[in-house]
Amino acid sequence: MDSTRVSNELGARRPKGTILAGRVAMGMVATEGAIAAIIIIISRRLWGYCYSTDEVVVGYLSQILFLLAIVHIFDGIQSIFSGITRGCGRQKDGAFINLGAYYFVGIPMAIFLAFFQGIGGKGLWMGIMVAVFLQSLFLGILILCTNWDKEVDKAADRISRSMPENVLK
Repeated sequence: MDSTRVSNELGARRPKGTILAGRVAMGMVATEGAIAAIIIIISRRLWGYCYSTDEVVVGYLSQILFLLAIVHIFDGIQSIFSGITRGCGRQKDGAFINLGAYYFVGIPMAIFLAFFQGIGGKGLWMGIMVAVFLQSLFLGILILCTNWDKEVDKAADRISRSMPENVLK
């Protein structure tokens, strides 16, 4: 949704509308993320009893769900930032950020924590959490450093290059 809205605003030559679309999407995902995280954290022990009555299993799942609540917040943020990046036509930049966050940092960290530090499933989720955080951070930096007036010009150039000449006359 946000990538379509951002690209539409850029194509309409409205840089302020682009910024507003991003802010609205960010506000919505922040609200949803906070509500969902609170619900997950408050009910984390209840979820364990849906699968087992063993206190060890319930306790372990309770710890995993706390990590999941944090991941959920950052995953929402990165999804908005990824959409804004796609809407700007900067998929390559987003792909490099994703590659670095997951394959160079997150997955190696998850393997290290889970298997070499003996943390197990929590270590896998911690690695994912770090990857999603880094992805959100670097996409956020990319967006904050964006000159939206130049993005409008780039979008107009892409539109004019993709149209046959007789349509523009």
